[in-house]
Amino acid sequence: MSEGHWIVNLGHNMSVNMDTLITMWIAMAILILFAFLATRKLSIVPNKLQSIAEGILGVFVNLTDSMIGKTGRKHIPLLASLFLFILTANLLGQLPWRLYHLKTGELAAPTNDINMTAAMAIMVLIYYVYQGVKVKGPRYFLHEFSFTGIIMALIELLEMVIRPFSLALRLFANILAGELLVVTFVGLFAYFLPLPFMLFEVFVAFIQALVFMLLSTAYIAIAVQEEE
Repeated sequence: MSEGHWIVNLGHNMSVNMDTLITMWIAMAILILFAFLATRKLSIVPNKLQSIAEGILGVFVNLTDSMIGKTGRKHIPLLASLFLFILTANLLGQLPWRLYHLKTGELAAPTNDINMTAAMAIMVLIYYVYQGVKVKGPRYFLHEFSFTGIIMALIELLEMVIRPFSLALRLFANILAGELLVVTFVGLFAYFLPLPFMLFEVFVAFIQALVFMLLSTAYIAIAVQEEE
């Protein structure tokens, strides 16, 4: 975001990035509306929206079956929500938000805010640690933190926490850099030159959502996988 965030102070040393909240709500509203329309009139012979929804669900069923196993299907609500939300949020950054003038900052993709991506990373961390403990009990921590030495234990602890946060930084940096690039070229050449970069950013939006979701799936698979 070239002009920073629209920061609203709530008092008691608390503040929020209102621009991120607005575009996040817009992304959620789009997904809720799609889910409502796709499931409103379910039938054996699906309409177009139901076919799209079933196709998306089929992709996640195949993905979790291959990476986690049949038991991995229970993780589809989280993984599908992550992918669809991140993709929608990334694509929102390609809309001409600069037409709407705010007091400070400007509207952009919510995923170009490190607070947003970090919140998703924390959610993934809590989820896969919980699933690991649920499946393995105390053995999960014994597996993650070996007793070969204090240094190795600290390294493994650091690695477990850093995994999802590396996703947060990657997603934030790529989306922010892409939007800044498009804004720069729009400012220099307002018509045709920015178009290829905007099309490329659509591709990047999909790839970044896919990478976040796939690595989250891998972390869950590692957490719940039983040693042979």
